Amino acid sequence: MKLPLGTPQEHETNKVCKLHKAIYGLKQSPRAWYSKLSSVLEATGFTTSHADSSLFVRTGISGNLVVLIYVDDLIITSDNIEEINALKSSLHQQFAIKDLGILKYFLGIKMATSSKGLFFNQMRYVLDLLDEVGMLNCKPASTPLVSRLQVDAPSEPLPNLRVYQRVVGKLIDLTITRPDIAYSVSFVSQFIHSPSMIHWESVKRILRYLKGSIGRGLLMQKHGSNHIMAYTDADWTGNALDRKSTTGFCTFVGGNLMTWKSKKQTVAARSSAKAEYRAMAATTCD
Repeated sequence: MKLPLGTPQEHETNKVCKLHKAIYGLKQSPRAWYSKLSSVLEATGFTTSHADSSLFVRTGISGNLVVLIYVDDLIITSDNIEEINALKSSLHQQFAIKDLGILKYFLGIKMATSSKGLFFNQMRYVLDLLDEVGMLNCKPASTPLVSRLQVDAPSEPLPNLRVYQRVVGKLIDLTITRPDIAYSVSFVSQFIHSPSMIHWESVKRILRYLKGSIGRGLLMQKHGSNHIMAYTDADWTGNALDRKSTTGFCTFVGGNLMTWKSKKQTVAARSSAKAEYRAMAATTCD
């Protein structure tokens, strides 16, 4: 580590700092690493995406090159294999890198490529979650929530609050590849600070549904189009506790499902038209 500016020996190039603590665990280390890596990529012609600061894109005559960063893990994709090899060689001159080959696992998500397209799922994540809760041998359910759930019925408070919060947090991470549980997970997350036994039964219902649909995921296919289409809806005063509506939408790019959300609106709509307009506004912003 070089001497910081302002020290009496800052001009002596043969002196460095002796660290009393490893830099890897400091809060400043990810910022320093991102600054170094981004400067190397920008020097080779990459530009940072306005939508995601960890996404770098380079467009040229030979093809498009995309790099996605998560800490020190990089995903590189391009329509020209020579561009990928050239970037790997350039990064190898700056850093000690390890090529793991074709993408198979990333952040707990499994990627499978075939002639039909690219398939994403989190089957191992679901199995680990069921094993943690002790529901590997539970009876599967056909739906993530019961059709007529009495959320306002009196019930005893849940004694173990941390278990509920940990399981719901993992279910939120699971919605990355499972849009079919987005509404049910959004529902149980509303009671994360004061859950009752009824809410815990709803969480167990979601886990039972996952047990019967472990292999489900997302399929990305090439349809030869980048047309954007969105669907949106809202259930007017659907929440029995505060009479607020829930916004639900999903967007498709080129026929592939890209984004989705199910979230309770912040205010109670006085008419179904206002609830629908709020849902359409959220969809348009996305």
